Amino acid sequence: MASSSGNSSGSTQLQNSGSEEQVMLVDQRKRKRMLSNRESARRSRMRKQKYLGDLMVQVALLRTDNNQILTTINVTTQHFLNVEAENSILRAQMMELNHRLDSLNEILNYINTSNGIFEIDHHEDLQTSADHDFMNPLNLIYLNQPIMASPDLFQY
Repeated sequence: MASSSGNSSGSTQLQNSGSEEQVMLVDQRKRKRMLSNRESARRSRMRKQKYLGDLMVQVALLRTDNNQILTTINVTTQHFLNVEAENSILRAQMMELNHRLDSLNEILNYINTSNGIFEIDHHEDLQTSADHDFMNPLNLIYLNQPIMASPDLFQY
């Protein structure tokens, strides 16, 4: 019986050493997997950090572009308002000049429709020669010319 007990303890030892090898192999695989997972997580964190850094750079560039666009819009808007104000002034001046032109053309039409005949009061015998030149029918040819307005006629 002693031999049988010796054999059973020897085979138990063999089984234990086989189990220990399996346990060591499993532990080694676990450690290897843990190291691999840690390395993968580290790479993932680094990719995430790089991605966030790239996004921050892109945000800074977009903010700079946005500020430049806003500045351009403000300058363009101010220029538009200045041109609009100048245009309004020019329209008012044009209306005034058109009004003056219409008045002068009415005067010319009145002179032209009276056929160059002017009634001279007897009280005005003391008229100057310039007045006589104006009343001279030969000089009326110059009065028949229409008055044309030009943009540079009056510069304020």
